[in-house]
Amino acid sequence: MDELVLYATDDKIGIVTLNRPSKLNAINAELRVQLVDALRTADADPSTSVVVLRAEGRSFCAGFDVGGGEAEKDDWRHDGLRWPAHLRGSLAMQMTPWGMRKPVIASVQGHALGGGCEIAMLCDLTIAADNAAFGEPEIRFSDVGPAVVMPYIIGLKKARELLYFGDTIDAETALRLGMVNRVVPLAELREVTLKYARRLALIAPEALYAAKLAINRGADAGGFHNAMNAGLDIVAPLYAARTEVGQRFNEITRKDGLGAALKWRAAHFAE
Repeated sequence: MDELVLYATDDKIGIVTLNRPSKLNAINAELRVQLVDALRTADADPSTSVVVLRAEGRSFCAGFDVGGGEAEKDDWRHDGLRWPAHLRGSLAMQMTPWGMRKPVIASVQGHALGGGCEIAMLCDLTIAADNAAFGEPEIRFSDVGPAVVMPYIIGLKKARELLYFGDTIDAETALRLGMVNRVVPLAELREVTLKYARRLALIAPEALYAAKLAINRGADAGGFHNAMNAGLDIVAPLYAARTEVGQRFNEITRKDGLGAALKWRAAHFAE
């Protein structure tokens, strides 16, 4: 199995790296498993107290691999009973940073779309390069989620707009909305992220753990985990639905490739 996710350490920092740059680090079945394993390794590493989640190549993560691999299951694509179990595994992967003892800093360049955007939002902190683009465009080909977390990060009104239209926003807009903590020049992203992580690692790991757990427990007392699972239960049947747009998107993907299908759909939203 190729190493689609790497783990290394830098003093007190555990560094998890998405390593599928030729596919913009799109999430397939193998990457999903390896990412969870790497994050668990980072959380259990006694030598570190902070984790950085970063990516090789020009993009952080373009989302789930809708052009092939695990998403291309035509034998059960329209089976409404099988999709919930499939999506629950994806949601569990995305929720891994949330459930870790150590704080996780997402370091984002280029595309952070769909599942990649959701993962970045579920990390404790996010630093974005000035070329980063965030969004969940999958509604344009009749998919949603599975982690409908955006309303909890940026508020209902703007989240509804972004999730309903599938538009993307730039890094500065994401900063204004509270989706990211800082925006830095692309050339400085790695250096600034490590400096930020090292500063955080000055805090006692016990204090970081207590602070994170207190915040998470408060969110869960307000129903956060239940909301994520309830959202998944609602959107799962959509993945099995035969929508006109979805069927046409899949036809173009099979015939001419994912790029052609995305271009076809984007043309409908061009101003």
